[in-house]
Amino acid sequence: MTITIVGHGYVGLVSACVFADFGNTVYVVGHTPEKLERLKNGDPIIYEPGLKEVLEKNNKAGRLIFTTDYVESVSQSEIVFITVGTPPKENGEADLSVVLKVAEEIAKNLGDTFTVVSCKSTVPVGTNKKIEEIINKCKKGSAQFAVASCPEFLREGSALHDTFHADRVVIGSESQKAIDLLLKVHTPITGKKIVTDLASAELIKYTSNSVLAMKISFANLISFYCEKTGANVELVLDAVGLDQRIGRIFMDPGVGYGGSCFPKDVKALISTGKLFGIDTQLLEAVDTINEDARINLLNKIIAQVKGKKIAIWGLSFKPNTDDIRFAPSVDIIRALLEKGYELSVYDQEGMNNIKKIFGDKLHYVTNAYDALQEVDALVILTDWNEFKNVDLNKVKKLMKQPLIFDGRNIYDLQTMKELGFNYISTGRATISL
Repeated sequence: MTITIVGHGYVGLVSACVFADFGNTVYVVGHTPEKLERLKNGDPIIYEPGLKEVLEKNNKAGRLIFTTDYVESVSQSEIVFITVGTPPKENGEADLSVVLKVAEEIAKNLGDTFTVVSCKSTVPVGTNKKIEEIINKCKKGSAQFAVASCPEFLREGSALHDTFHADRVVIGSESQKAIDLLLKVHTPITGKKIVTDLASAELIKYTSNSVLAMKISFANLISFYCEKTGANVELVLDAVGLDQRIGRIFMDPGVGYGGSCFPKDVKALISTGKLFGIDTQLLEAVDTINEDARINLLNKIIAQVKGKKIAIWGLSFKPNTDDIRFAPSVDIIRALLEKGYELSVYDQEGMNNIKKIFGDKLHYVTNAYDALQEVDALVILTDWNEFKNVDLNKVKKLMKQPLIFDGRNIYDLQTMKELGFNYISTGRATISL
């Protein structure tokens, strides 16, 4: 099958590599020649475990074609996937301008054969109907097409695995021909195939991300209770998670969620709810608690650090990615800089992206230990395995004060006490010497 994917971010590039690996010819349409050239040369641009190898393999096999040309790609494709970004506007509403512009370009270049135009971008309910209207308005001649919604559910850091081995594939369309083609292209994926109407498919994605965001915010809410009462949030949530109706996954207290999906998708669902007159208090609370989790850690730092030099470990919003979009680190760094702190920062993948925001306002180091020289405190914001396995005795010797603020609860309380650290984590007892 011949496929076009418009966009080469996390969703677009991973999807392109996976479909190419299944033996399809995949055109990837972008608008920046420099980035496309890097992709042609096997540089995935983004950091995602295993992606470089799959990209190189399918480049070599000739199954991936990177281009700025809609004419060549769309006209030859049976399926065209839209995978461009839908960032939030100031009011939380999803910005659909790029999605709708892409729909117009696709319409102008449809071929003579039937084409499925399927949106993988996360879009509010009703967007695919707008895409259909634009294509009907802009298409040439008697080009035959049908729209579909085929949302992605990949997690950054495990995106290839989540695409190759998806729990479910959601296909929403009013056209059985489109459904059949999408079922065919997804045949190698063993996850359950869910066929729905367009609106349901659009809402499934937002619902999934909002439920996961709600679990994280709920865990943080309970951590606030634990800090006030002396309870241990890890013990509480471990016990609660043993209830099979609830489960422990995603109930992780800390500095809150970030990334390209949860923050904007919760806000977008709030915006959609208000549009339809739905009470969105629950989702608004999820969003507020996420902000409170960052403020909670920040207040602890400001109250307890006596000096002005702080090391920060972890810049990306989660491990195994270089993505810093809506990362807790960005808000916390900005607030600490405003308070006059000197910050040494380290992250094995997120450094270049954080430099684009803060430039020379930070001291960048090449390994975790180098960040610790004569600092008054260490703040941990991402739970990279590297940080879990450091030599804590060495960490203590390098620091001016053995004070750690752990926003991800990666260390054992008893261990930190025995090693002689002042250790402040989330929803657990503070270790003070």
